[in-house]
Amino acid sequence: MTKFLPVVETFHSLQGEGFHSGKSAFFIRLAGCSVGCSWCDTKKSWNSKKYPLKSIDELSIEIKNAKENGASFLVITGGEPLHHNLELFCKKIKQTNKSVAIHLETSGVNELSGAYDWITLSPKRHSPPTNDLLKLCNEVKIIINDEEDLIFAKTIKNKIFEINNQMKKNEFNKLSKKNYFIQPSWDNKNGFALAMEFAKTHPDWSLSLQTHKYLNIK
Repeated sequence: MTKFLPVVETFHSLQGEGFHSGKSAFFIRLAGCSVGCSWCDTKKSWNSKKYPLKSIDELSIEIKNAKENGASFLVITGGEPLHHNLELFCKKIKQTNKSVAIHLETSGVNELSGAYDWITLSPKRHSPPTNDLLKLCNEVKIIINDEEDLIFAKTIKNKIFEINNQMKKNEFNKLSKKNYFIQPSWDNKNGFALAMEFAKTHPDWSLSLQTHKYLNIK
């Protein structure tokens, strides 16, 4: 298991997107991503060889300090964090910071490793997520650039319903309620218009905005 991870940055800020928007959080951005979205605003994180390796022990201390300074949960993001095996990392966090909730932000292209209190799945049209991540995620967040992304959003939700229908009743009862978000790609007027209209006409979906960018914070 991985004892060291390539880290782009760590920072204490507010969660800017999705269900937990506006809450105090400590972020660990891991390097490495092969998904390669053209609209990605963290392309600097794609090459894991550019960043230093940090030990799990060192990261655990940073998490503890952030918790003492008001962070309500940890967000593991990227890049694509599940390119790395996070089993040992999550175990260490729970051993040393038992009260810290662990949130994961992933595109879902890899198998799940590690244990989480909240999973944000942001699947991509060109690189679909695994069925396990569709089943286990707590929120789905689709980035909207064009009409095809709205079709993709509906496809993903239908796929989740199909998976749920195939599950046994006792398995289904263990799943958390899904929360569905559409989020316009930053600085894309067409994406904004499409996402807002979609949210207005599809009450089972909510609009997510990158509020941290409006606030000019990380």
